[in-house]
Amino acid sequence: MPNTRDAQRTAHQVGNSRSLELLARAGFLGYGLVHLLVAWLALQIAFGRPAADGDQSGALRTLAAQPLGGVLLIAVAVGLAAMAVWQGIEAAVGHRTERGNKRTFERVLSVGRTVVYLSFAWTAIQVFRDANADTANQQQVLSERVMSAPGGRWLVGFVGVVVVGIGVGMVVNGVTRRFAEQLRTGAMSARVRAVVCRLGTAGYVAKGIAYGTAGALVVTAAVQFDPEQARGLDAALHTLREQAFGSVLLVLVAAGFAAFGVYCFAQSHYRKV
Repeated sequence: MPNTRDAQRTAHQVGNSRSLELLARAGFLGYGLVHLLVAWLALQIAFGRPAADGDQSGALRTLAAQPLGGVLLIAVAVGLAAMAVWQGIEAAVGHRTERGNKRTFERVLSVGRTVVYLSFAWTAIQVFRDANADTANQQQVLSERVMSAPGGRWLVGFVGVVVVGIGVGMVVNGVTRRFAEQLRTGAMSARVRAVVCRLGTAGYVAKGIAYGTAGALVVTAAVQFDPEQARGLDAALHTLREQAFGSVLLVLVAAGFAAFGVYCFAQSHYRKV
């Protein structure tokens, strides 16, 4: 018990660190920038122009190609790592204003966010070390290896179903504006609050559509034993492009990702940290 209390006390001390808060808020700026770049790549795909992979690694490689790109990549990685630490602490000892099942649910969501922010930070580091790092190809290779193992196709299919569920959850989060509970809305004027909520709604719905499509492709890859379809967000964007009125749909998704990027900028100031 004493060790547990000591660990909780340490976690609270770290979680209340002003430096960690500032780094986490800066991380939202980097997170928003990545989404703006994904939106740009999605537009390139929509109009049939050659582009880097339409996912996080493609966005980060695009960033790396800019002046001072390496410095920006490291800044993004540090900020996202701080966000991961913050959400990890929330998962361990946070969300104390909630009770019962709601607190458990929020802590599970924080686990998921920790994984997402860590994966983004790790991708930024990989791109910094090797500008040719390609998460879409890595996902395809990993899926092929897993599916070749006993029971692997079932595991990959399960992962796909989970990703579809995450996509649906994002759409619901956006439509119901549940995300506003995480914001200091009392610090906003009525006009700012309305704009931020619209940006969040558009962003979450667009991300939900993209990730839901990616999850469905992973399930299809498992059923058909076709790892080429398990390429994550990049495959999802190309699949949307191939549908009837696909270019229009992809432009709307790109606009949603851009909206989410701007929403992240707003979160850097108004998010409860």
